[in-house]
Parts: sequence; C-alpha cells; structure tokens
Amino acid sequence: MRTPAHRVQYTYAEYIALEAASNVKHEYLDGQIYGMAGGTPDHAALAATIIGLLFAQLTGSRCRAFDSDLRVRVPATGLATYPDVAVVCGPREHDPEDVDAVTNPTALFEVLSASTEGYDRGDKFEHYQQLPSLRHYVLVSQSTRRVELWTRTGEGWSQRVAADGDVLELEALAASLDVSQLYDAAAAPEA
Repeated sequence: MRTPAHRVQYTYAEYIALEAASNVKHEYLDGQIYGMAGGTPDHAALAATIIGLLFAQLTGSRCRAFDSDLRVRVPATGLATYPDVAVVCGPREHDPEDVDAVTNPTALFEVLSASTEGYDRGDKFEHYQQLPSLRHYVLVSQSTRRVELWTRTGEGWSQRVAADGDVLELEALAASLDVSQLYDAAAAPEA
C-alpha cells in the first residue's frame, strides 16, 4: 500500500466549512478530519432514551440535554466531536474559533458499538478528561444491559458499573439513570 508523501493538514476553519456543507458528521484532531460512522437503530434508540429519561429531571434546572448534533470541542487537545448525548449546566461556553461548538459539558454519554468502544474508552475519554467542566462520563453498552458511570472526584475519576435493577446517581445533574428503565424503553417493540 502506498502512503502519500505529504499528509494533508486542515485548519479548523476548513473543518468548520466542511461541516457546514456536509450532510455527515466529522471529527477533527491535529489537522485531520475523520468521518464518523452512522449508528444502528439500537444505538439511536438508546441515545434518544437517555435524553428522554433526563428531560423531565432537567426541566426547570440549569442543565439542558443535547443530542449528537451538538459539537463539543476540547480546547486543551483540539478535538472536535459529537457525543451521543451531552448535558451542559449553566450558560454554554463556545469555542473562540467555533460558535457552534461548546467547551463546557457537565456530562457526556457515549453508546458503545463494536467499532467505537475502544476509542470511546481510551483516547476519546483521555480527551474528554481535559474538559474542566466535565463531571460525568457515561458509557452505555448496546450488547448487554450495562452502563458505566465515570465521575470526576478530587482524586481523579471513579467508576461505577451498573446493570439491571441498578440506578446511577448523576450528582452533578441532580438526576439519575435507571438501567432497567433505559433498556426497557429503548427495546424494539415485539411484533
């Protein structure tokens, strides 16, 4: 396989222009633009259900849930990406180069798939940890009824794994996530 002699580097302004003209989403990091794969119906149902379960709990609070159309930028690393669900508490802070990208999410949710799980758990989480506002990172499995909650503490990040019958407290949001309710509501109706 041949590799190009010169790797193309894109500016962030070029990335923003591409996103404005594109009908698909892309990530941006270190001058590179990466196409994001589309999700499955189960993936979409889980993400929508998370928003649905949070909606009533967040109504009237300082927090607001956003779907995967919200771009999040990590100023410390330059990553621009689209989490499956983001919650911002208080006024949105925007990236100086990108009025459509927020830099202060309080909670981020990623629905895991076979193709993205390693990235979501590894490099992407490392980027997200550089967001000072981030208090919760939630990984939702598509293959089993399992949700992982990572919470920022004074000593770093603590993890809690939950399954059917468990309820995760999202303290920074003054909200909770009932694992059984999440998967039951996201399940395809029986014929």
